[in-house]
Amino acid sequence: MNSVPPTQDTAPVTVGAVSAAHPSGRVFAAVDIGASSGRVILGRVSGGAGPESAKLETVHRFPNGVVESDGGLRWDFDALFAEVLAGLAAAARVAAERGETISSIGIDTWAVDYGLVNAAGELTAQPFSYRDDRSRAAVAPVHQKLDPARLYATTGLQFLQFNTIYQLASEPDLEGLQALLIPDLIAFLLTGVRRTEATNASTTGLFDAVAGEWATEFLAALGLRKDLFPPLIQPGETIGTLLPGIAARTGLDQATKVAAVGSHDTASAVAAVPAGAAGSGAGNFAYISSGTWSLVGVELSHPVLTEASRQANFTNERGVDGTIRYLRNVGGLWLLSECQRTWAQQGYTATLDELLAAAAALPFGGPQVNADDPYFIAPDNMPDRIRAAARNTGALLPDNPAAITRCILDSLAAGYARTIADAERLADVPVDVVHIVGGGSQNRLLCQLTADATGKRVIAGPVEATALGNVLVQARAAGVVTGGLAELRALVRGSQPLESYQAALV
Repeated sequence: MNSVPPTQDTAPVTVGAVSAAHPSGRVFAAVDIGASSGRVILGRVSGGAGPESAKLETVHRFPNGVVESDGGLRWDFDALFAEVLAGLAAAARVAAERGETISSIGIDTWAVDYGLVNAAGELTAQPFSYRDDRSRAAVAPVHQKLDPARLYATTGLQFLQFNTIYQLASEPDLEGLQALLIPDLIAFLLTGVRRTEATNASTTGLFDAVAGEWATEFLAALGLRKDLFPPLIQPGETIGTLLPGIAARTGLDQATKVAAVGSHDTASAVAAVPAGAAGSGAGNFAYISSGTWSLVGVELSHPVLTEASRQANFTNERGVDGTIRYLRNVGGLWLLSECQRTWAQQGYTATLDELLAAAAALPFGGPQVNADDPYFIAPDNMPDRIRAAARNTGALLPDNPAAITRCILDSLAAGYARTIADAERLADVPVDVVHIVGGGSQNRLLCQLTADATGKRVIAGPVEATALGNVLVQARAAGVVTGGLAELRALVRGSQPLESYQAALV
């Protein structure tokens, strides 16, 4: 592969995107939790243009992961919430030291998982993780009651065995309980108010993609109560203010608002895709939110609910401002992080940069696997599973970290290219440029391989797109930022470093 060096790619931001009424800026707290780690970030949004118009400062980081507990893979939610409170306390201290007041808090996490809360507001058990296999057995019974074609024609949701609809069908008893998706559960414990944010609701398999409401007929068909989930709330609306005990534990003012944002982390990330620069006009960009998973797709104004779309396993999820995130889940950097964990246990101590440099030196055309195969969902000895998958394709993959790393990245890039081509065809939207946001935007080899595989220009960054989208939706709700997604994205382009990659000659 002939490497094409990345180039800096920034565009000016229009001053009109930020209200001059707040020249000194406002401060917002973003609670951003992924499947492997979380952080609490302070975001400062100020009047004006340029690098200082939107700045992020991480004040607390913490690990996250599944644990074997009570007969399955679960999230240690009690520990997770304790870390959220520790992060908000850190945010309060940092803001106070600078004479600042935190205007609001926004929460985003992964999708589909939930906690069950009783009438007294108590969490009845630690939430199951989507990586637990319990929902597999529920798929067929659900489909006996609701034909998959009918499900898709209403929800537009990609079939994944861990979708909320199948998890709920696995529950032995929901009497007297309410299901709160993970970010909604955190917001409830902060405010005492139960709501379901719409972008995350759209990932449940129980949400009408056209009406933007719960598909109550599906709840009834599965014997689920219509009030199983709390009422819907939209990004930008206020959930509530802090409970007295939470204010006391964190040092925040009790009047601090908890605002709904794109609580599905991908919704927040896509809101901060820096589209609109020269060569990437509205409607002709694809995005890759690259992290533990890769979410690959295009942004639309209406869902695509055709049978061809269902057969291609594309999903129609809600985005900020009522947009549709038309995408498909592709395997992500989970494969590489799990390999690194195994190699570390075996005594292999190379840094990620060293590993990527060795992988980049390998020739083009090596083995590839299907990176989004469910075979890779669970943890445990990922290198052996990748080599086994390669053998099943007739290829021989050496037991070598560099070779396995290159296989993972080649496989991801190929999966991205296939998915983008399918999205162009199914949605009838031509794509000129691909935006990679999230942790994967820092992986230069992955970005270059994606440019090569797609034959399209790739713009990488921002790394913290999810937190930026979270903060900017809060800032707009507070009146600091005006306009729609175009204005928010202009602010991102003007304030964040971006890199551009062109397809190389192979």
